[in-house]
Amino acid sequence: MFERPTMTEYQCDTLSNGLKVVTVPMPHHHSAEIMISLGVGSRYEAQRKSGASHFLEHMLFKGSADFPSGLALERAFEALGGSANAATDTETTCFHSRVHPAQVPAGVALFASMLRRPLFNGLDVERRIILEEALSDLSETGRQINPDNLVAALLFPKHPLGRPTLGTQASIERLTLAQLKQHYQTYYTPANAVLAVAGPINAATVRDAAEMAFAAWQGDKPAPPQLWTAPQTSAPALRWVRDAGSQVSLQLAFQLPGRDDPHAVNLRVLRRVLGWGGMSRLMIRLREELGLTYAVDAGLALYAETGLLAVDLAVSPDNLVAATEAILEIFSELVSCEITDEELAHVLRSYRYDLDYSRDQVDEMALRYAWGELTGCVRTLAGDLAALEQVTAQSLKQTAENFFTPTGLRGAIVGPYQSRDRKQVEQLIATWA
Repeated sequence: MFERPTMTEYQCDTLSNGLKVVTVPMPHHHSAEIMISLGVGSRYEAQRKSGASHFLEHMLFKGSADFPSGLALERAFEALGGSANAATDTETTCFHSRVHPAQVPAGVALFASMLRRPLFNGLDVERRIILEEALSDLSETGRQINPDNLVAALLFPKHPLGRPTLGTQASIERLTLAQLKQHYQTYYTPANAVLAVAGPINAATVRDAAEMAFAAWQGDKPAPPQLWTAPQTSAPALRWVRDAGSQVSLQLAFQLPGRDDPHAVNLRVLRRVLGWGGMSRLMIRLREELGLTYAVDAGLALYAETGLLAVDLAVSPDNLVAATEAILEIFSELVSCEITDEELAHVLRSYRYDLDYSRDQVDEMALRYAWGELTGCVRTLAGDLAALEQVTAQSLKQTAENFFTPTGLRGAIVGPYQSRDRKQVEQLIATWA
């Protein structure tokens, strides 16, 4: 293996108001990424206010006290060489833009204007936009057809983790400006935020810019969200939704422990064994050997106290039963047999290369350390590389035995499936259980 330079990966300073300021020095780059992450997402919402975090994210792009419209705000970002964007997920909201390194202080000030002095303009227009966005998850009859949302509802029933990040059509329609402002006052606080800058910059420049732009920002850390408690026992469960189309979307998922669990690193490796590239088990079996699908993937989400691993693919209705059987066989193999030394070496080598490649991406570096400081789960590159050294075929098999079990299995099937195939799939699941 080649030698990696030993150096501090990032620096984190904390302002007197509680705002964490992360600097990731990347001197060989010609761009900088500015990112502000906040500890708020769909799991922090009451059911009647479902979608408030995502709605609020949209509203902050509608202008600030210094830039009277969304267009003026966007033009200001472009003048710095950037274009602001944002994303809301289950636990966090993230605003970010790439800017020219010489414009980092101005970019930090621009984000401060956007986050600290929003105008909340254009509520009704933005509501219509978000409703259009939400329609992509619904059938023409208004039924939920997004497998991610269907499986989450099965894994985490009657809990915010089981609700769509966008909210429902009804909750989006009834959210008021007063409710959004209250959500903003509660969660958009310096103690609940991390400012991260990655690129050819130094920590003093970033810290001075943060002090100038954010020192007057005040607010306490909000209360933690409602935790999920898994039931003692449960049986596999499937959700079937008939919908028009030429293919059936299939997702099978297992409930997992949270991101601080000792098995977390093994789960990240198993995700790659299953669905990371053309040599992954799912691609080899379902595409190359059986010709059942064009693409199949495995996704992993680890929250504070729980998580999930999901397999996703689209198949013709005639291939649904065979694809389900093949996926279950692959999970059975991971539970019953250790992977070979050759496969393990291949997966770990690919993982290490990807970690090294991430050193060339200012956005990935800003996100890695902003998210780590925000959630309290800091994963340095050196830490991830060291953790991979402890992964063995035996430890992966043990993790698979622990979590790829019938009690944690949930699934969603959406599309023009046949009734006879539904019976066969349910029988396969019952037999596997």
